[in-house]
Amino acid sequence: MDYLFLMHDDALTGGDAIGDDAWERYIARLQQGGHFDGGSAIGGGVTVHKSGAGTKRITRQLTGYLRIRADGLEQAKGLVHGNPVFEAGGTVEIRELPTE
Repeated sequence: MDYLFLMHDDALTGGDAIGDDAWERYIARLQQGGHFDGGSAIGGGVTVHKSGAGTKRITRQLTGYLRIRADGLEQAKGLVHGNPVFEAGGTVEIRELPTE
């Protein structure tokens, strides 16, 4: 099954950004296990709706995502361990990607 890990901006880093080396180690571990299927930081943007652009605020607390392969939700939850946001006390939202 495929999942999205959506990282929130509530990590308790004492004002310091989470270092790239922490991400590199975490992603390397996911890759070695065959679980990593891409991801990225998320920048600013706008919302669009047929009735016009900017009708709603963007979801600002989301700062990045990872696409993860896991056998099920329990395994996906286990793969959060080592995630720099999670380890810094922040929230990682796990969402299943439907297959159909």
